[in-house]
Amino acid sequence: MTKQEFHNGCDDMLIDRCEPEAPKQKQGGSVPNEFNSHYLKVYYGRLFPYADIFRWISYGNDGKHPACDSSYVSRREFSFTLDNDIYLRFLSFNSAAELENKIKEKCPFKIDIGPVYSVDPTKRHAYAQSGDNVFTPVERELIFDIDISDYDDARYCCSGADVCLNCWPLMTIAIKVIDFALRDDFGFKHILWVYSGRRGVHCWVCDGKARRLTNEQRAAIADYFRVYKGNENNSKKVSLTGHALHPFLATAYTKVLKDFFEKKLLISQSLLSTEERYEKILEMIPDAAITSELRGRWQENRRSSSVKEDINVVRWEQLKQLLQSGKHKAQGLRRCVEEIVFCFAYPRLDMEVSKHMNHLLKAPFCVHPKTGRVCVPIDPNQCEQFDPTTVPTLSQLLDELNERGLRDDVDGEWKGTSFGNAVSLFRSSFLQPLLKASKVKESTHVHLT
Repeated sequence: MTKQEFHNGCDDMLIDRCEPEAPKQKQGGSVPNEFNSHYLKVYYGRLFPYADIFRWISYGNDGKHPACDSSYVSRREFSFTLDNDIYLRFLSFNSAAELENKIKEKCPFKIDIGPVYSVDPTKRHAYAQSGDNVFTPVERELIFDIDISDYDDARYCCSGADVCLNCWPLMTIAIKVIDFALRDDFGFKHILWVYSGRRGVHCWVCDGKARRLTNEQRAAIADYFRVYKGNENNSKKVSLTGHALHPFLATAYTKVLKDFFEKKLLISQSLLSTEERYEKILEMIPDAAITSELRGRWQENRRSSSVKEDINVVRWEQLKQLLQSGKHKAQGLRRCVEEIVFCFAYPRLDMEVSKHMNHLLKAPFCVHPKTGRVCVPIDPNQCEQFDPTTVPTLSQLLDELNERGLRDDVDGEWKGTSFGNAVSLFRSSFLQPLLKASKVKESTHVHLT
């Protein structure tokens, strides 16, 4: 296999993997070696699953049956971010081939997907904002955006966009809690979780009833999940009101949050190991006598070398014993233990992303320009096994494509790479069930009419 054959579809550009083009210096830093526009051309030319993405956003409106909406796909907005932060909005495509050709032509550093509008977004200027032709979003997946940087007051291993295997489990817990409620409490079935490529996860709820929610309904669902209401000026950032936890919160606490906090987060983040850290937790307890007693114990304990158990576990048990003992039966004090757990472990959503139909969100299978990692799907049923540090990068995939070129037993471009599992998961766990449900709905509609 010649280099020319290997880079077919990449504007006849030859790429030597061993000597890549030096990344362009950009304001605020440089593009890492894992991300390179030449590598991106190969990725778009050989691996990006155009047909799968297009079948997803078509929702069965493929023109092959009487009930389909032939204009549906062309009314969907795409946005491209090109090199040097050139931003192209209100793009639309009538076919997977058209989408593929434009992406290969522009080689976008990022692809965002927006709502389905009332008219083709490329023709929006032809419609006056009056009568029945107002350009407005009419359909959009219910989406959630969760970033690890929003947990900076709950972790000590990393900060900002940095993430490691000690703090990534916070994202795992967010997936578990949100996914369970979306399915159990709201009855949604077609939910896609995607790694953002760097510091968080995205959730796409794709059921028809979810896509047709109004902004007010979206806001109500977002508020359903909201318990984290603080800022850096408040010591108590979580408010759990009422005599008992809401059933959803009670389930999240007993089945997920409590064990995660006590068995993993407490220890991995050493939440009570130093005076600075435990004082932050003591500030959440509205009883001066209890905080004084705990402070005294922990300061004495710090000077003792006899403690063999993990100091964080010992101090947490002491805190629970004082707050939940018989002599402190006040509802507020007993609730303090739950509030501390929620404050550190409960999902923190970007509420505005979920509330508004016209919000753009990065498409699955994009490549993050800061890390070079592909935005791959995450199986919510096995999210504990997801490791962001092993997600394939552009340079890794290029190596694998080079290696694949020497073999004749691999059928398909992506099947011989680490990208294959991501595409297979997208198809089997999400796309096929979604399209099957769409066809059932279409058949029913045709029968009834």
